[in-house]
Amino acid sequence: MIPKIILGKGPEATRRTIGYLFGKGRANEHIDPHLVASWNDFAPDPGRSPHRDPKDVEAQLVAQLDQPVKMLGDKAPMHTVWHCPVRAAPEDPILTDAQWADIARRIVAAAGIAPADDEEGCRWVAVRHADDHIHIAATLVRQDGRRPKRDYDQRAVQREARKIEVAYGLRRLKPGDGTAAKRPTSKEHFKAKRLGQDAASRDVLRLRVRRAVAAAADEAEFFALLEATGVTVRLKRGPSGDALGCNFALPGDTNDNGEPVFYSGSTLAPDLSLPQIRQRLATTSPEPATVRPGNPWHQATAATERIPHHLTHGDDGVAQGQLVALGAALDLLPVTGPAALKAELEQAAAVFERATRSRIAADLDSTRVLRRNVQAIWRERPQDGDGAGFAMLLDAVLTAVAFAMHWHRTRQHAQQQAAAEQTLIHLQAAYAQVAGPVLTDLARRSPGLQTKRRYAHHLQEAVPEHAERILADPAWDALATVLAEAEAAGHTPATVLDQALSQRTLDDAHSPARALTWRVRRLGERHAPSPQAEAARARSATPHPVAPVQPAAAPPAPQPSPARRR
Repeated sequence: MIPKIILGKGPEATRRTIGYLFGKGRANEHIDPHLVASWNDFAPDPGRSPHRDPKDVEAQLVAQLDQPVKMLGDKAPMHTVWHCPVRAAPEDPILTDAQWADIARRIVAAAGIAPADDEEGCRWVAVRHADDHIHIAATLVRQDGRRPKRDYDQRAVQREARKIEVAYGLRRLKPGDGTAAKRPTSKEHFKAKRLGQDAASRDVLRLRVRRAVAAAADEAEFFALLEATGVTVRLKRGPSGDALGCNFALPGDTNDNGEPVFYSGSTLAPDLSLPQIRQRLATTSPEPATVRPGNPWHQATAATERIPHHLTHGDDGVAQGQLVALGAALDLLPVTGPAALKAELEQAAAVFERATRSRIAADLDSTRVLRRNVQAIWRERPQDGDGAGFAMLLDAVLTAVAFAMHWHRTRQHAQQQAAAEQTLIHLQAAYAQVAGPVLTDLARRSPGLQTKRRYAHHLQEAVPEHAERILADPAWDALATVLAEAEAAGHTPATVLDQALSQRTLDDAHSPARALTWRVRRLGERHAPSPQAEAARARSATPHPVAPVQPAAAPPAPQPSPARRR
């Protein structure tokens, strides 16, 4: 159940609100509008007065609601109308008028509009014009002339809504922490439908602005990318001429006067205000230390694989920063991956957006490497003929999102946890499409039985606790293929396998053979070490015997220090 508070102002605010609630709606969506409850239980009902002109009844209702406000004259508050739509979930049962009346009374009491047993509370009505929701409209002057005590009313009605869900057996929403993006209003949804858009302008703009932030290296490029995607930007400047904020609009989205409808960044999402965007861009601004040359797919995968370590061993600020970077990576995946996966990946990015914010301040300095490596893929569009590069990156992203879900769960971030859980569903669907053909092709080129036995023997010696699972894994043949390819490129299979095993534990791997396949593939494509380097590596790994310390003649010699004995 989702309550949402809207404030109205101006001398005609009550008339406009009541007129809308009892009208046909912007798309003729209002069906049988009528009162289900009111402050005194006998307010005039324009929807249930068959022998009177509905407009006359509306005017009478408006006059009664406005009476306490008119009594104050010019001392009335700026905002005089409190409007709260309360909507049930699509899967919830259809509630009766009596049930909606009870819900309305609980909401106005929780908000401080009309506390229970307070006969001097504000005047209010609850209007139903659809099966799944009601609208509560109240005037913001009590009947004794005082202002209602409605501090933090949005939080209060949300808390009450969670209790109502339990009482009526409705879908239970996750409690929030005030960091969620603002949802589109009903008006915005109807407008999108009228314009033939798949999503409301607010949601489209949020996606485009987030993607521009993820891709841009600096502020100038950020605005250029927005312009390239058709977004109109209007800067808010201070007296000095410096930009203090920015608003965004889509082409074709205009108001009744034909003017563009602008949304400020902070109303799209709390982290999309201009100051917040500048903080994010600072982590990708050019610096003397550049990203080392190499395969961008491999580097982005390696950086993503480090996220679980940050989430389990880093402080909360660093962990939150990693989630911001992971969200930016997801924002760019739809434009760097195969076209067939775009829809699934866009849904994953849109859902995970909720998991990138919490009340914990993000340490963005820790995000530089991942952001730059993912940007390198977007800029350079490196070759990925068989799709293995994208598949291994997506495999690492899946693991990181799973750890993000656990991280949020342990901190009781219910909405963020649910968002990460939903993201996994979309990513798994995309991963199955891209990884399946790659692993099948690798398995088809699996080496001979003798070679596979040699690799299996080393596995049993190196990781006896996982060897049985790896050898029984459907991806074992693919792993054998990449080991053989690494060997053909000049690598020692045992060495490459040891390095792959040392990168991260396999304890939480759903498919250990698949995880090793991507690691070995990445290691095997590096330049093979020379025989001299291999020999030096072997020597450094071999312990050297230490000569026994001989007792010296008198006078006794001092004993060697522990460091020297080592």
